[in-house]
Amino acid sequence: MLLGLALIAVPLLVAILTAALQIRSLADTGQKIVVEGVNAARASQDLFSQIASLERTARLYDVLNDPNLLELYRRQDARLTATRDQLDLHAAGEARTTLGQLGELQKSIRLMVLSMPAGTGAVNMSALSRHFTELSGLVDKVATQSNAQIDSEVAALEEQTQRARRRLLWQAALLVPLTIVAIFALTVAVGRPLRQLDRAISELGQGTFSNQIAVSGPHDLERLGGQLEWLRQRLLDLAHERNRFLRHMSHELKTPLANIREGTELLMDGAVGELDSNQREVAAILRENGIKLQRMIENLLSFSAWQTSSIGLDSSEFRLRPVVKQVLENQQLTLLSQRVRLDVRVEDVTLVADRSKIRLILENLVSNAVKYSPKGGTIHLKARTSGSQFVLDVADNGPGVPPEDREHVFEAFYTGRAAKSTAVKGTGIGLSVVLEFVSAHGGTIEIIDGEYPGAHFRITMPMNAASGDRPQGFEDKAQAHAA
Repeated sequence: MLLGLALIAVPLLVAILTAALQIRSLADTGQKIVVEGVNAARASQDLFSQIASLERTARLYDVLNDPNLLELYRRQDARLTATRDQLDLHAAGEARTTLGQLGELQKSIRLMVLSMPAGTGAVNMSALSRHFTELSGLVDKVATQSNAQIDSEVAALEEQTQRARRRLLWQAALLVPLTIVAIFALTVAVGRPLRQLDRAISELGQGTFSNQIAVSGPHDLERLGGQLEWLRQRLLDLAHERNRFLRHMSHELKTPLANIREGTELLMDGAVGELDSNQREVAAILRENGIKLQRMIENLLSFSAWQTSSIGLDSSEFRLRPVVKQVLENQQLTLLSQRVRLDVRVEDVTLVADRSKIRLILENLVSNAVKYSPKGGTIHLKARTSGSQFVLDVADNGPGVPPEDREHVFEAFYTGRAAKSTAVKGTGIGLSVVLEFVSAHGGTIEIIDGEYPGAHFRITMPMNAASGDRPQGFEDKAQAHAA
């Protein structure tokens, strides 16, 4: 992945560095031209001023014949030479030739002045004035040629700027599509393993451990995929250990529980003598709690079996009313102790489904309703048909399902906040078993609001829920839970 980023970054960095160097070169050249132009203009002005001073000093010397003026002329002539040499450093072509002519003429004037006796008269001074005028003309010619040289350098700089601009445009025209292609390739190369990682994390979060995690792509992402695969294997081992523990404990509990129930039934039947009312009441309590404990163990076994293999449906045709009657009879003692009333309206429905699983669905929903119903409350149980679908409603008058619990209420071993305030405790897998068995029949379960004050669960499933009629993807879901 870092190599891909480098492939994108290196051409861009090269282009930026090239552009910076070209801009710096152009800026240096422009600065040099400006400095040379300013120096040339200043030197030209100095030449005019120095020539005028030389001419004035020569005239004064001719009139006054003062040796000090002659010494002053020598110093002014030296400054003129220095200024001319400064111009000659940056001059080229015709300007340098003109400066050479200017130097020769300056030398001739110097010899003339230094050898000229005082009071030579107007003839010599007239010739000297012509020389100074010619000297000024050469300076003017040098200034014109220097300006022309600067103009030429400015034009060359402009041409160089245009070439640099065209070069940068071509580089951009080549780099932009190459960068887009590189970004697209990197996105494709990284996007696929990222989607694989996202799917793997989602499956792990949902408890699906059956799909092997294999990430193909950059080395860093492949290594992360390997870490997730190790985590999946670890979670898979823990899930197997949990299910093995549940199976063993459930089977170990069934034997002493069967003995307790058998002993309770013997007491109720008077095998050891007739019981008085108080003794019979105690025996009834023992039998009721034995039945409740047996139901919990059956839920644990059903949940464990469902988690460890993709159990098929043992479908048969049966009427629903006898199953409902059997479930309510098993719950009778609990209903009486809680003083809960029943509102049962079950149509004479004939289903093709797994009878034992339908019975466990009803037992768990009714048991859940009894657990959360207040003393003297009412449990509503309704069953009807809607086209080819079978609709089952179970509701109570309890506190209902809080919004924060609805996403987790069907998870195994989850007990909501409302369960902590109830006297009857459960294992937290009843609704999980209901969800699994309803899904096995190709149905759905949902929480309904508004019709009843408490929790209201509605199951919708096909009237004919044979194993061959299960929806697409159910086997994958069952295999996922097998993990």
